[in-house]
Amino acid sequence: MHRLMLAIFTALGLTIAQAQAAQAATVLINGANRGIGLEFAKQYAGAGWTVIATARNPDQAKDLNALAAKHPNLSVRKLDIVDAGQVAALARDLKGQPIDVLLNNAGVLGDLKTQALGAFDYANFQQVMGANVFGALAVSEALRDNVAASAQKKIVTITSGIGAITRRVGPTSLYFYGISKAAVNKGMQNMAADLNPRGIIVALMSPGTVETDMRHQLVGDLAAKDERPEIAIASMRKVIEGMTLANTAKPLSYDGKEQPW
Repeated sequence: MHRLMLAIFTALGLTIAQAQAAQAATVLINGANRGIGLEFAKQYAGAGWTVIATARNPDQAKDLNALAAKHPNLSVRKLDIVDAGQVAALARDLKGQPIDVLLNNAGVLGDLKTQALGAFDYANFQQVMGANVFGALAVSEALRDNVAASAQKKIVTITSGIGAITRRVGPTSLYFYGISKAAVNKGMQNMAADLNPRGIIVALMSPGTVETDMRHQLVGDLAAKDERPEIAIASMRKVIEGMTLANTAKPLSYDGKEQPW
């Protein structure tokens, strides 16, 4: 089986050394059922990584399940990142499994109307903060031993320039989403300090403006002018590959440039 897998990876254009390295590496991607999460899963699977892809509703993740059918190195798991029971169950399931890259991608934009000034809704605020902040922290906390046991030791959380404090980026109406990204930046900065002694890299990355369902929800048909997911994710994977402890807790752009807080 080992030789067969190496032959498959080599046929995909990987050298034997690259195939062996990829086969030994594992990535866990939450929110992998669509958008950039799905594209990360597609590219890592195609590169021969062991991919653990999670979704809140795997039965409805048609594209992700189709991808898993093509790649025996990709498995789909159920995970609602704000459900403490599900997070704990996943951690028990994966006990002893090294995870080279833990990719916190899952998140929500939230209802646009009720996070604009004059229409604030607490339930919407809770949903956005829960998914975009607590979820990333909870999954990272639960799987930190898995990351520590790996060769690469990387926790990467998707952030956004909209969360920057030193400059205003994006529409002013995105109060909750912007606050959530600023908050997850701070949370991961704290986690980096805690996990640095274990050699774990805790990174923050912004994909820029990528054509996804979320972008279409925000700007409508204008999203068609944004970067294609396959191009943005290929760039982000290169940056992730080159990350060291020097990058820890610094918000980086998809091209590797440091972003303002």
